[in-house]
Amino acid sequence: MQPTVINLKESEDIRDVVHRVVQSLAEGSIVGVPTESNYCFVAAGTCKTAVERACALAEDYHNEPKLTIAIKSCDEAVDWVPDMRPLATRFARQCWPGPLAMVLADNHPDGLVQQLPVSTQPYVLRDGRIRLRAPRHRILQDCMRLFAGPVVLAEFGGGPDSPTTVMDLMSRCKEHDKSMLFLDDGIQPIHESVSTIEICDTGYRVIRGNTLSHEDLQRFARLKILFICTGNTCRSPMAEVLFRKHVAQRLHCSINDIRKSGVEVQSAGISAWGGSPASDKAIHAMQQIGIDLHGHTSQTLTEKLLQEAEIVWTMTAAHRSAILAQFPNFTDRVHMLLPRNQDVLDPFGGTQEAYNQCAQQIREHLDARIDILDFGNSSHIK
Repeated sequence: MQPTVINLKESEDIRDVVHRVVQSLAEGSIVGVPTESNYCFVAAGTCKTAVERACALAEDYHNEPKLTIAIKSCDEAVDWVPDMRPLATRFARQCWPGPLAMVLADNHPDGLVQQLPVSTQPYVLRDGRIRLRAPRHRILQDCMRLFAGPVVLAEFGGGPDSPTTVMDLMSRCKEHDKSMLFLDDGIQPIHESVSTIEICDTGYRVIRGNTLSHEDLQRFARLKILFICTGNTCRSPMAEVLFRKHVAQRLHCSINDIRKSGVEVQSAGISAWGGSPASDKAIHAMQQIGIDLHGHTSQTLTEKLLQEAEIVWTMTAAHRSAILAQFPNFTDRVHMLLPRNQDVLDPFGGTQEAYNQCAQQIREHLDARIDILDFGNSSHIK
């Protein structure tokens, strides 16, 4: 039999293609599919025969699981690794879906790997570790949403010979496997091998791949804290610089070096005019305790800032409510700075003493807040 190749660019009904792929997976077949960076094979994770066939085709990476578990998003990752480290969560939130794979320890009894058939677990596990990836290609995402069950990927990403076309992928098949279904979407926009990192006790290390630069990985790994007020000229800028000073003391470095140490602190306003300086009285309040606020420029709160932040602290309950009304999926990371639903008093338009009291109110609560953060995983291994 000849292989069935569906050209996605010429297909009249993508929904029909998705249904054909899902049916093939349900019947125990493996399918050749595009991702955002290369082509690979996909199989149903609960079908022993399909998993074995995919494993026979997959490239073998030193000390890594043979097959990759494909997930749809960051939210699904915790089903596989319930005790994901904060560092892994940062990468997942900012990079998935996208060209990043993570090797993570699988030592939780409630992880989904434990629910896979015992016969297929060895193919997705090695030394108690699994490899997760959330491919960004739309057709694969649609197939995973419709398919009732986990899927695994047999990948080829170890060098320059990675299959970048469907013909490249077909050449990897054995003769009796060439009758399967293949999806052709031309050459994908990313030609590099998918970056694969392992999350370690001390940070992360790059195993292989180059879709993400060293600078990108460092940026994604930083512990990001975001303070929110209304105009981003008074309360949140003071909280930002005060917290930077706290972090520098905790990490035993200068305020200017906390980014190099893996921590980034920002502020924004839900109704801010971008580019405005801090108010004169806020600047003076900070000068009195030896902190320079002259360089601050306001910025408007965006979904991107929320997505990248580990935790978001608002000055009032109204700020938190306004954020969650627009972005309800960020409930887990948006909190009020002060406990017991207390608002940070707004000094805008008030006296210098009002600004000083506001700064003191913020300072009193930053020590307690810094203790809940995990600075141990903000480092990395090259």
